[in-house]
Amino acid sequence: VVERFDARLVVYGTPAEEGGAGKVHMIDRGAFRDVDVAMMVHPADVDLNAFWAIAIQELHVDYHGRAAHAAAAAHLGLNALDAAVLGYMNVSALRQHIAGNERVHGIFTHGGDKPNVVPHRASMQWYVRSGNLESLEALKVRVLAALEAGAAATGCTMTATWPTPAYEDLITNGPLDALYAANAATIGRVVEDRSERPQFMGSTDMGNVSHLVPSLHPMIGSAPEGVAIHTAEFTEHAGGPLGDAAVIDGALLMALTTVDLWADPSVIASANDVLAR
Repeated sequence: VVERFDARLVVYGTPAEEGGAGKVHMIDRGAFRDVDVAMMVHPADVDLNAFWAIAIQELHVDYHGRAAHAAAAAHLGLNALDAAVLGYMNVSALRQHIAGNERVHGIFTHGGDKPNVVPHRASMQWYVRSGNLESLEALKVRVLAALEAGAAATGCTMTATWPTPAYEDLITNGPLDALYAANAATIGRVVEDRSERPQFMGSTDMGNVSHLVPSLHPMIGSAPEGVAIHTAEFTEHAGGPLGDAAVIDGALLMALTTVDLWADPSVIASANDVLAR
């Protein structure tokens, strides 16, 4: 088929989507140069033409205090864990006053070694999300201020690092979405419009690709409806018959959509118009 249309098909392995910004690094190295359309499918509990992918950046925070015996000389210590706890509470309060398409969530990755030693170090990992890169930068400033207040209140210091590049929001592409949905109907899959599921929100480094070339990123049902992704229950279904069917159908639908694009280059032109806007 490739020879018939004098076309080119590139299949990329794209590792480290869940936090490593794999596609961002691939973009920097020219992987998507001379590509007309990029596409992938993502598992879900329903079939959607796309999902609300917002911008995200990972944040690592370390609080530095001073160790001391927690009973005999607690007054000599500076409790880094207390600083982290206060910072966490500050971010929790901040959530009341952020936009509806913004999310901030974090975990403690280190909080001391022994109960009888005032922790001299505490660490946290956060994800900061917003609608696009511009609003993400503004939210990052507010999150850092909330976390730094925890250090100030306890006499500790704080260091913050953003270890990976930011993921951009996903630009959906109507002409590509429609083509995929039409092909899905031919094999018995009913693809809903993402507007029907506004709560289905996340982030992906495919967003960065979508700002570079017209991109297709549908969700394909791999588990019963209502089973949330990134859960043990979803993992079980994804490793079973529903997951197997999604892999086969997803590959088939991308192949059918690709052939349609080769057969009718005007769709690619329309997709480029969407991206240009």
